[in-house]
Amino acid sequence: MADGRAEISGNTAKVYSSSGNKFYDVSFDDEQKAIMANDNGSYWKGYLGYPAIAFLMKIGVLSFDEKTASLLEGIAWKDINQKFKNDFDKTLECILDSKSDGEKEALKNFVEKISEEIKNLNLSYLGKKVLPPEGY
Repeated sequence: MADGRAEISGNTAKVYSSSGNKFYDVSFDDEQKAIMANDNGSYWKGYLGYPAIAFLMKIGVLSFDEKTASLLEGIAWKDINQKFKNDFDKTLECILDSKSDGEKEALKNFVEKISEEIKNLNLSYLGKKVLPPEGY
């Protein structure tokens, strides 16, 4: 969100990848508490990926903190993930290593807060899964 990569239109969004070369579609039904996104994590692993999280933050369903978000601005996530062969723990460690102790703590606290908010939403899938876009 700090990078301005989410384009919202009602209950749908296009959220662009960190490379800017592809976008993910997100749909949300607040009454049903159901969401669908076609990012890799949502499609292949079944967890709520960053496009859906960014959308929910943008529309006020999840908390958003500009200062904390700015700590993640401009990160080339895809490049770092590829460097570590999609070992996301190593990617996170690399990013956190570039931050001060106070910034690390702020990020960890915010992630815990958002994780709890997501859990409390008890979201279900909205419609049929759609394959993620290909490309970089």
